Amino acid sequence: MTENNRTEDAFAFLGKGNGIRQLIRDFEWGATPLGRVETWPGSLRTATALLVQSSVPIVMLWGEHGIMIYNDAYSVFAGKRHPQLLGSKVREGWAEIADFNDHVMKVGLAGGTLAYRDQELTLHRRGVPEQVWMNLDYSPVLDEAGTPAGVIAIVVETTGEVVARQRIAREHERLLQLFAQAPTFMAMLRGENHVFEMLNPNYQALIGDRDVIGKPARDALPELADQGFWALLDQAYHTGEPVSRWSERLVIIRSPDIGPEERFIDFVYQPIKSDSGTVTHIFVQGSDVTERVIAEHRQRLLVNELNHRVKNTLASVQAITTQTLRGAMSLREASDSINDRILALSRAHNMLTAQNWTGADLSDVLDTALVLDGDPNPPRFDVTSPALRLEPHAALSLALALHELAINAAKFGALSRPDGRVDIVCETARLEDEEVFRLTWREKGGPPVQTPQRRGFGFHLLERALPVELSGKVRIHHRPEGLVFELSAPLSAIRESADLG
Repeated sequence: MTENNRTEDAFAFLGKGNGIRQLIRDFEWGATPLGRVETWPGSLRTATALLVQSSVPIVMLWGEHGIMIYNDAYSVFAGKRHPQLLGSKVREGWAEIADFNDHVMKVGLAGGTLAYRDQELTLHRRGVPEQVWMNLDYSPVLDEAGTPAGVIAIVVETTGEVVARQRIAREHERLLQLFAQAPTFMAMLRGENHVFEMLNPNYQALIGDRDVIGKPARDALPELADQGFWALLDQAYHTGEPVSRWSERLVIIRSPDIGPEERFIDFVYQPIKSDSGTVTHIFVQGSDVTERVIAEHRQRLLVNELNHRVKNTLASVQAITTQTLRGAMSLREASDSINDRILALSRAHNMLTAQNWTGADLSDVLDTALVLDGDPNPPRFDVTSPALRLEPHAALSLALALHELAINAAKFGALSRPDGRVDIVCETARLEDEEVFRLTWREKGGPPVQTPQRRGFGFHLLERALPVELSGKVRIHHRPEGLVFELSAPLSAIRESADLG
């Protein structure tokens, strides 16, 4: 038998085939610590025969130096490191992870095993550092005497799966951030019992500081039992169709100290389906629109109130015109009086409009009413008044009444003379069991006063309309030294309701 035939027979354990088998046949094993193949122990031949036939990437590290023998699948994993890795010492073949492989050899040759899942390593398989992840299983290979002579490694690269999981995790984190930062409230409910899986801060703010994660919605929010929300959730879950509502009334207990609160919400229950089409979750998304609903309600009230006020204003203008014409001595006098009174009405309206018709301060009412157009003299009113907020109707009535008193004083009373003055005293007092508001108008320094022979629009307003409007009483004294006007009305009839304590 020739030398070539003996060599060919020495590799008979490899079986037939090319690829790594041929490389093993052609390799100069005599130049390695393993020596010529003819000298290999049976255990090394058997282990080599097994690994070259496997479709799983396997590398064997034989002897104390870890001489590398591997299969075709491992050669693919090795990249450009193949075929130089074949027959090399593992520490030199994978120099960038020498410490890692030193530990593997130490444990394996001591008879131990190692297993890693998604082990992260940096390899230079293509000439540049590359971050990879692998599942690695190491076990000792025993010689004929039962002593560990090498280490066999099953290497399965999981880089693709790990990168995909990382990408999914990043996307999930991004979605969670969007979920948390969304301007609307959101929650995810699982199963037919609608168990809370997650919710964002806006949903938490809607329901108050309570832990609902992992709880069925009916248990987590028991106060919603009779408000129809559970029936809508069941409908979305069983039909697979989204359910939406707008400006829906919600009574929620966000804090035990505060008790039930009324809110209004827009929301949609969106079913989430599996690949088979079965509903698995309900995604809840919506907005707390309480402020919008209140504003819309207020707007409707304002429109209705505006219609009412326009009608009242037209009625006031009609009354001013009719009464003034009836008592006027000339067309010029009637025109001047009508214009003056309508301007007073306009100023009072402007004062209330600036406050959105919620009311007016008594001081503003006095300032608005005591304006005398064309009066060259500085104000000649001595005013004493408390801080008091009047409701709109009372503010308007009182402003018009004070204006009539001022006009009368300027034409016929104290303000018709340079030294004349008017004392105005406003006060609140308690009479028996009722709080009352009192206003006293006292003129001095004017011409002698006589009881008028005819009553015009001004006195009609003061003596008849004002007591009705304010549920009060009026007295007018025509004293020689000056006119005195006295008004007394229940404080509850003129004070803005928000101030009632």
